[in-house]
Amino acid sequence: MNWNIYAETEAFSEKVEPALYENEDIYSLFLGVLNQIKQGKYEDYFLAIAEDEEVVLAACLMTPPHPLQLITFVDTPEVESELSKLLIESGVELNGVIGDRETANRFVLAWTAETGQKAHLLMDQGLYRADAVANGLEKSPGTWRVANKKDAPLLEEWCLLFEVETGIKVSSAAEAARQINQFIENKEVYVWEVDGEVVSCMKKTRPSKRGITVSFVFTPRKHRRKGYARSLVAEVTEELLFEYDFAMLYTDLKNPTSNKIYREIGFEQVANPVHVSFE
Repeated sequence: MNWNIYAETEAFSEKVEPALYENEDIYSLFLGVLNQIKQGKYEDYFLAIAEDEEVVLAACLMTPPHPLQLITFVDTPEVESELSKLLIESGVELNGVIGDRETANRFVLAWTAETGQKAHLLMDQGLYRADAVANGLEKSPGTWRVANKKDAPLLEEWCLLFEVETGIKVSSAAEAARQINQFIENKEVYVWEVDGEVVSCMKKTRPSKRGITVSFVFTPRKHRRKGYARSLVAEVTEELLFEYDFAMLYTDLKNPTSNKIYREIGFEQVANPVHVSFE
């Protein structure tokens, strides 16, 4: 078994995509980010595959400052420890890892043993899939629409609040403005509007061959417990499913409210990835 670093995205994709598409839903995050790398959205990235006589055993990618994503396709002794050694020898710095619970935990043990860093469970996640939206959902007052430039100042504020609440990262105001501007230009953000006031938002992201991911679901505190986010996600997901076979989303399993809402919409948990940070 050898870990090989890939500089060319096409060669990496040719090797790894057949295995990824065998479970397109579970590997949707990895596929989505890989597609973004191929589209030139990231200049800095790290790609590597563990191989044994042309058999792909595991794969990882990273787009700094985002955490390492690690997938093992075949349980192989030492695959995580060998990756840790490769990363250290290559001078790659990590702030965290995302992967299924068992794979991530094995890598965390190997990485902390090699580096002496401390690991912290940042998020215990539920990965959910919907193939259809449940019938008979009660709709909140209001309607959804695609966000436009007039919504940008509010969405920038919500972007920063969303990051603080999820604990994923904290952007600067300028970074949030750039992100929201790009999302709006790409028509990726949707809002729920009641009597002319925007009260909730969500976005679509990381399309793959058959699926699309729902993210950035946010309602400010003053508008919560009114069902706006549930109505928005339900109606936009139903619209997206005219184009895609399934929709995916990640939740924090420590938040029972959001998990309950997504199950009511028609999402079912298909995996339990974790996000572990290193200090």
